[in-house]
Amino acid sequence: MKSNGSDLLYTKNLFKFFDGLTALNGVNIRVKDNRVTLIIGPNGSGKTTFINTVSGFYKADEGHVYFEGLEITNKPPHEIYQNGIVRTFQIPQPLKKLTVLENLLIADYNPGESVVGSLLPGWKKYEEDLVERAFDVLKFLKIDHLWDNLAYQLSGGQLKLLEIGRAMMTDAKLIIMDEPVAGVNPVLAKSILDRIKELKARGYTFLIVEHRLDLVLPYVDYIYVMANGSVIAEGVEEDIMSNREVIEVYLGDTGGRT
Repeated sequence: MKSNGSDLLYTKNLFKFFDGLTALNGVNIRVKDNRVTLIIGPNGSGKTTFINTVSGFYKADEGHVYFEGLEITNKPPHEIYQNGIVRTFQIPQPLKKLTVLENLLIADYNPGESVVGSLLPGWKKYEEDLVERAFDVLKFLKIDHLWDNLAYQLSGGQLKLLEIGRAMMTDAKLIIMDEPVAGVNPVLAKSILDRIKELKARGYTFLIVEHRLDLVLPYVDYIYVMANGSVIAEGVEEDIMSNREVIEVYLGDTGGRT
């Protein structure tokens, strides 16, 4: 993986409208390679709309999205996934009736699953290697003891670790996370954030939306603040936490769509 701090993802004048309302108002955000970039803002500021638009779940009405220098604006989610962007959700969405291990295994393509591939030599070895890699991921996440549990039996925090694991199985270049520690007890939340820190050390890049600033701020490199669909501030923690406009926005009540 690259780790030179160059722009991995950036948006240019990104707009999104819903029934005449401006959800994104010319948003310009840059995510540098091998960094943890955080987007914060009150409810209704456009944070989730932004990552939904970047990851292909919403279509931009105006503007551009670039990844590794190539335009990916309005590509469908599966193509964006194939380019190396993996998205996790505020409410985890595993295949609940599959085991933890099976949820990891299906994240990667097994050539033996196709008719032609099953006739070729080597797919069994590939499958064995895939299982070994999945167990390595589970051990890294400290949930290997749950490998044969059905996904619906996991706690909310464990499910969020499972989502990180599925992203790792794809060798993602950018992991976009929507509130990875929301609703998670502080001990498990710290475990999730520690895993993110370790993955960054391995060369992964993260774009995170999160409200629990007391927990997440020590782990991030750069922060964007959104309000009413626009970026109102950006910088490192010291700059953001002393910004008068940011303080006023957080004290206000914007409500509405996020």
